Amino acid sequence: MRLEEVVMGWIGAAAAMVLIVVVFIDAFEALILPRRIAHAYRLSRLFYQSTWSLWRRVARLLPGGRRRNAFLSVFGPLSLFGLLVVWAVGLIAGFALLHWSIGTPLHFPLDSDGDFASYLYFSGTTFFTLGYGDVFPTGAFGRAMSVAEAGIGFGFLAIVIGYLPVLYTAFSRREITISLLDARAGSPPSAGELLRRFAVGRGMASIDPLLVDWERWAAELLESHLSYPVLRFYRSQHDNQSWVGALTTILDTSAILIAAVDEPDGHQARLTFAMARHAAVDMGLVSQLPALPTESDRLPEADRNRLWASLRGAG
Repeated sequence: MRLEEVVMGWIGAAAAMVLIVVVFIDAFEALILPRRIAHAYRLSRLFYQSTWSLWRRVARLLPGGRRRNAFLSVFGPLSLFGLLVVWAVGLIAGFALLHWSIGTPLHFPLDSDGDFASYLYFSGTTFFTLGYGDVFPTGAFGRAMSVAEAGIGFGFLAIVIGYLPVLYTAFSRREITISLLDARAGSPPSAGELLRRFAVGRGMASIDPLLVDWERWAAELLESHLSYPVLRFYRSQHDNQSWVGALTTILDTSAILIAAVDEPDGHQARLTFAMARHAAVDMGLVSQLPALPTESDRLPEADRNRLWASLRGAG
């Protein structure tokens, strides 16, 4: 064997190991590790940045309203399956490249010449434990690698199957509370409408229990969306409802109660505002969204005067 072939084989084996390790680390961080990942070089992050950018551009070509919203709502579940396919393909290609680079002895059928495509086929059937038997290793090292890949593939599929129910349970818990906001704050919700309806219906003295519930909702949102970042792309089932809109409404409501409403005790409003702000900041960091400039004004003077007039009218 020539020196160039030996060097190329070692380079290919090193590249294969890097690919396998990268996929392993990315899947571990995305599915198992319950915390925000700080480093930017992640396979899943690159996947979502590229696919979401393309999906959003296509959505802008559709007319606004339900058709565009329905198209955008497909992205979350579909991207999850796309990411799983990327991981599976990465592992299969990594093991195929490893076998091919080190020249693992395999038994091939008569119509195969042992090229990389044959190794890729062997890696795929091993990863998914198909067991056709037309291509199989003949050496001890190849058999050990095949057992390891089959175990990895079996464990990978088991983790994915266990991951989906947890994901949809977190989604359901988020959406139940958002649905309750519709009758309390309008559709789409707003802080002014929430305070006006609450003052008219029950009186502001009993708003603290509502703020306690939304403080807990913001904490659960932070925990679930840091553990499972794909939930950010799961849109609500009804029009004019979203977790972003609900979080903004609670932030604005707490801010108004702290800054503009005369209350003997605004402690709970401050607690709810702090928790909702924490969730908003961390979601912005996970999504890599730039902060708005400090001079931006979300409540111009004309809108603010109308809001104060509406709240005074409600008492």
